[in-house]
Amino acid sequence: MRITVLGKSPAWQDAGGACSGYLVEEESTRLLLDCGNGVFGKLRARLDYVEVDAVVISHLHADHFLDLVPFASGLTYAPRQQPVPLDQWPQTAAPARPALHAPPGAADAFRQVCAGGGMPPGHVESAFALREYEAADELEIGPLRVRFRRVPHYLPTHAVEITGASGRMTFGADHAPSQELVDFAAGTDLLLLEATLPHPERDGVRGHLTPAEAGDHGARAKAGRLVLTHISDELDHGWARDQAAACFPGRVEIAAEGAVYEI
Repeated sequence: MRITVLGKSPAWQDAGGACSGYLVEEESTRLLLDCGNGVFGKLRARLDYVEVDAVVISHLHADHFLDLVPFASGLTYAPRQQPVPLDQWPQTAAPARPALHAPPGAADAFRQVCAGGGMPPGHVESAFALREYEAADELEIGPLRVRFRRVPHYLPTHAVEITGASGRMTFGADHAPSQELVDFAAGTDLLLLEATLPHPERDGVRGHLTPAEAGDHGARAKAGRLVLTHISDELDHGWARDQAAACFPGRVEIAAEGAVYEI
């Protein structure tokens, strides 16, 4: 299994960067995990977007799904997706329509975003084969198996486990300190955890981790490898790595766009 970081920024993009997005490949299967701001362009630089088999969205914050809108535009309006010949492209009776697995309420959320941006009704749902998953669901996408676990955040959010023939990765999505995440990720080969905050939230409900908390979660989960993500280029990455490494006994890395992890 091969995981490529397309975007690792938090809700505001790094300079020249993209928000949450990871390309997971095994054999000929291509799965896109999250599709935040800027991810579609990063995907196109590495892969023909009509070759994506499925997209999985962890939760319905914009920085994790907003680039479904341009992705849907490509699937809808690209010359090669049309039933008549256009330019050098032949007609097709079977345009690409990737599966889209998203949390409950996704259809309404996508309609609201598209309506606010002047896009046609059903723009996302007509371009993808949308299915709203429940936390207890298990998916089979080619040779990949996908499981979910609810984690505490500001709206319903799911950590995502993807298992292939050679091992297992766990993506925490966005979450406050969470024993649920630790239990779900126990023994995982690769753990991608957010490390958004230099310090815990000053007030109100918690929704994110610090690098030190990410290191602690990785240690308690006994993960084989820890990668900090959802982290801004405005936060010192050396400091963040040291904070996590003080808790996590193994190797700690900071996600970088274009980084590739093999399991």
